[in-house]
Amino acid sequence: MTSKTDPNTQDNSQTGPGVHLRAASPLTVRVKRLPHGEGLALPSYETDLAAGCDVRAALPDGAPLTLQPGERTLAPTGLAFALPPGWEAQVRPRSGLAAKQGVTCLNAPGTIDADYRGEVKVILINHGTEPFVLNRGDRMAQIVFAPVYQAAFEAADNLDETARGEGGFGSTGGVTEADASSNPFRPTTDGTRG
Repeated sequence: MTSKTDPNTQDNSQTGPGVHLRAASPLTVRVKRLPHGEGLALPSYETDLAAGCDVRAALPDGAPLTLQPGERTLAPTGLAFALPPGWEAQVRPRSGLAAKQGVTCLNAPGTIDADYRGEVKVILINHGTEPFVLNRGDRMAQIVFAPVYQAAFEAADNLDETARGEGGFGSTGGVTEADASSNPFRPTTDGTRG
């Protein structure tokens, strides 16, 4: 049997034509409802194969939050999580809100570490052209759980050579010299901007 807390083990049992799922025991996440989250649904998956579970706004009853175009807010969920070691929770935008209203999460995905016990909050921003109204209980973001690997760092004087080398932003194509030269933020050889 695959361990709940060991993200390094995996059993890809086939569950349908071409569909492979992690066939481990379900990940158990302890959830504490905070006083302002009482009465709201716990995070839930809206379809059988959904990767993300929706979280809801824990705003006061009758006190909606209006985000004007360009505004951002830290929206409460009324929930605190206890994740097992080796896991993180990623706060991600809901595609419907982004596509229909232009509302998304900043710093997406936001990370909830396994040792964090405070309230999960969502940094929402309105990139749309109209005010966006968020009410108590509205689904505002989704949470995806993922295994975490901590790196061991080793100082090195040199790194191995690769075909790409130090080629960074746009180095693999898709940006023309004309596009790059018209960018007022591009660095120049003397260290100034564009």
